[in-house]
Amino acid sequence: MVEIVNTSSPRRTAHLHHHRRWIPSFVSSHKTLLLALWIAFFFTLFIWQQRSAAAGFLIFRQPFSYRPFPKLRPVLFNLTDFGAVGDGVTVNTVAFERAMMAISKLGKKGGGQLNVPPGYWLTAPFNLTSHLTLFLAEGAEILGINDEKYWPLMPPLPSYGYGREHPGPRYGSLIHGQNLKDVVITGHNGTINGQGQTWWKKYRQKLLNHTRGPLVQIMWSSDIVITNITLRDSPFWTLHPYDCKNVTIRNLTILAPVFEAPNTDGIDPDSCEDMIIEDCYISVGDDAIAIKSGWDQYGIAYARPSINILIRNLVVRSMVSAGISIGSEMSGGVSNVTVENLHVWSSRRAIRIKTAPGRGGYVRHITYRNITFENVRVGIVIKTDYNEHPDAGFDPKAVPIIEDINYLSIHGEEVRVPVRIHGSEEIPVRNITFHDMSVGITYKKKHIFQCAYVEGRVIGTVFPAPCENLDLYDEQGNLIRKSTSQNVSDIDYDF
Repeated sequence: MVEIVNTSSPRRTAHLHHHRRWIPSFVSSHKTLLLALWIAFFFTLFIWQQRSAAAGFLIFRQPFSYRPFPKLRPVLFNLTDFGAVGDGVTVNTVAFERAMMAISKLGKKGGGQLNVPPGYWLTAPFNLTSHLTLFLAEGAEILGINDEKYWPLMPPLPSYGYGREHPGPRYGSLIHGQNLKDVVITGHNGTINGQGQTWWKKYRQKLLNHTRGPLVQIMWSSDIVITNITLRDSPFWTLHPYDCKNVTIRNLTILAPVFEAPNTDGIDPDSCEDMIIEDCYISVGDDAIAIKSGWDQYGIAYARPSINILIRNLVVRSMVSAGISIGSEMSGGVSNVTVENLHVWSSRRAIRIKTAPGRGGYVRHITYRNITFENVRVGIVIKTDYNEHPDAGFDPKAVPIIEDINYLSIHGEEVRVPVRIHGSEEIPVRNITFHDMSVGITYKKKHIFQCAYVEGRVIGTVFPAPCENLDLYDEQGNLIRKSTSQNVSDIDYDF
């Protein structure tokens, strides 16, 4: 019911008359008016200066607009309305499917919301619909059935041409969606639990004939919001937006064991455009976030880059892989990415770009800002020989381009190797910048800032001492030392 406010009430009329008497007296004071004009002028000038100063670090071709939270749905259902039982034993797949069917008929009316109440809601994989809000109450847990015979097989992703772990089809995701618009998955920190332990064990024992499925996968969709929930123990990648536009991911907790939970990436934006990932905690058995865009010749042919991605305000952990990765599947290209206000703790690597001959594509216009490392083996990594391919059909002459990479305000402690940038003769790293870096190191040998086939600059003070491949400038932009060669190799994988 919408409350209608009477705007012509006597109280409001008297209030308006009061302001009409007050305004002329205010304007009559020319000194006050002049002061107000000066304040407005200086405020406008300040905003203009702030925007001009930021222009040097602006990486998006179009500024990111802050998207408001979606409006409430006009129709609400409870999962129990469709016969679901939250005892952790009853299989509720039919209930989820009936709920999605009911909401699919409400698109012209604004869609519907499905409330999942407290309880343990066991289910096989099911598909979402457009104009949906899936709301997980506090204490609600959707459980994935762990017998693979209930998981449907799907064709390989077109930009991969391969199931990623096996040729041929792949298992679908627990919660899946294709060609959707206006979908919200949210709640009071309810949980989607893939119960991946059985999958991980079978994978290690080589008992699976198809690639494991993600926990949540949304493909070819737009206007997606995922917020205020916990995702845990995915069989494979946890959250996989594929070829999507306008995606907001906020306030997620993503968990998997840091060991013996193979390939349980946290969030994998894949050929996505205009995405915000913010305010999340991720601790998993592989990359916390891995930005992708297809694999070798299949990704080159699909030609969908990942572009305009903002990642901020995250705490992440990865004992096996890296906190934030780009690649290695990046054959459609990755550009205009900002990672800022990131804390990586107790991890093998912190921020990494990985690729190889055969990938093609590019990684460019990437900015890392205000990054903190704590107890990390290797802080910054660029690796150009990550030689893993879907099949023998890739073109080894399709080499990627890596350029315009900025590292600004990088700090940390208990780091063994702060920087390892391993370009190569065929894949050099160009136009790289370090500015304001101070990392406490635990390994005292000299080769701790490692470079090979790198061209770029260091601005101001950087600790530990940077490699000789980079030009050195002071804070005012004056050249202090020119590199004698960008091709010097100083890579030591022994530590």
